[in-house]
Amino acid sequence: MPVISARNLDLVFQTGDGSVQALSDITLDIEKGEFVSLIGPSGCGKTTLLRVIADLEKPTAGSITVNGTTPENARLDGAYGYVFQQAALFPWRTIADNVALPLEIMGLGAEEKASRIKRNLDLVNLTGFEKKFPWQLSGGMQQRASIARALAVEPDMLLMDEPFGALDEIVRDHLNEELLKLWATTKKTVVFVTHSIPEAVYLSTRIVVMSPRPGRIHEIIDCDLGDDRPLDIRETPEFLRIAHQVRDGLREGHSDEA
Repeated sequence: MPVISARNLDLVFQTGDGSVQALSDITLDIEKGEFVSLIGPSGCGKTTLLRVIADLEKPTAGSITVNGTTPENARLDGAYGYVFQQAALFPWRTIADNVALPLEIMGLGAEEKASRIKRNLDLVNLTGFEKKFPWQLSGGMQQRASIARALAVEPDMLLMDEPFGALDEIVRDHLNEELLKLWATTKKTVVFVTHSIPEAVYLSTRIVVMSPRPGRIHEIIDCDLGDDRPLDIRETPEFLRIAHQVRDGLREGHSDEA
């Protein structure tokens, strides 16, 4: 059974100016252990789809299951960790205390909290920064702390909404490498929203190309680059072929709606 399964999913927002259809006829299966990127122009509904998976938005038609149950039940079961566009760390809490926040809500004991904080800060290479405050860390380090917080609840999957979009290219490349290592280590299912074609191709096992007005799935592209992906893989013919396919899909998606 897919860990995420959507069938003929629609979402219509009601606004003061009338109804706005954000998603239309979304049908998508995501298997355990996949790294799936959602890519498309601004306003195409990729973040909305991620929020539906996370039970932060409710579909108005169609169906969706997460881990074989409703998104609400999956959320209550702690099935996923959510990483936002901004790190969203509390400035008055240390990095360790920020990572501990969901564990406090879960009511875990001090020993288990300490173990999870250490383990997950190790995973994102932030050992030694436990007592620092967010303002003492770079933007990239803050996002790594945000990922550690999401992992601390020991979820089956990570839902990531353009987590590196605000970072410069050098930092973004480094965090892409670190995220691939993290994915290989944890075997988590990852659903990743991005505007970047190179980022989507570098990270993903499959890429979901979405078209605008309203958000539809235009194409799903396999990304068979293997497990070993150094940054210079982006210069290989196979990488460039997939990137070209994604770019063509984005153009065709726009043309379909023109």
